[in-house]
Amino acid sequence: MSRLSPEQLAASVQDLPSLPAVVMELLSSIEQENIDISVLAKKVSYDQALTAKTLRLANSSSFGLQVKVATIQQAITFLGFQTTRNLITAAAVTGCFPNGRCPGFNDKAFWRHSIATAACSRSLARRLRFNQDVAFTAGLLHDIGRLVLVTGHPQAYGEVLAWRGRQDSEWLEAERSVLGIDHVDAGVALAEHWNFSDTMRQAIAYHHAPETPGAGFLAAIVHVANAVVHALDLTGEEDELVPALSSVAWDAMGLNEDAYMDLFRETEQQLDEMSAILMT
Repeated sequence: MSRLSPEQLAASVQDLPSLPAVVMELLSSIEQENIDISVLAKKVSYDQALTAKTLRLANSSSFGLQVKVATIQQAITFLGFQTTRNLITAAAVTGCFPNGRCPGFNDKAFWRHSIATAACSRSLARRLRFNQDVAFTAGLLHDIGRLVLVTGHPQAYGEVLAWRGRQDSEWLEAERSVLGIDHVDAGVALAEHWNFSDTMRQAIAYHHAPETPGAGFLAAIVHVANAVVHALDLTGEEDELVPALSSVAWDAMGLNEDAYMDLFRETEQQLDEMSAILMT
């Protein structure tokens, strides 16, 4: 077994590629409103690849703009600051981690699941009158710890994949059995290293245990969205397993069957277009 110590986990987080400085600034200030928008737009515009991906996402049907935006400043004007900040973050994070480090780990399926969970979290949040942009980002990042482990310890994570295949288990059980830690631990370590807001850290920490006292409502939203996306089998993985669903989180959503059917359709409709943009 390839047990990982807290020191090894911390070292692997330190060794990860850095996000653009402007994105680090956005992640640490996701709940702040007093940021100079013109300064933000100028900073982002210096990164042409990040700008192009952000604008493609802003102009996608998922965000329903009636006009085509050509600059970050225009995106902020028509979509609002929070939504644009959210899109910039998504565009940066999905391009940050190297692919193909761990044989057997399906990078494409990972990101399809993350993007679908982001879309589903956003749709849930709209129905529950919760901040849609924060929910989208939390859904996108909920499993980011898996990439920390895959990138920093590819051989050890290969053992996780093999163990899970033999035992037909959920990811958390396989990771804990082989590594002694799991992707939640790794995600929280990354959240602290990248200076995520407390709200985002809580969502990552408790998305598998939303009934934990103090977990917060965002963790419940992401938990339900994660389960929905697994149940819809949108990643194309043969060994898709639906994780245990918290009845506390499910009841907290308070939605009827028709609302869930609409939610399923929205998530499926948005996934392909958003994946095509974010995974380029």
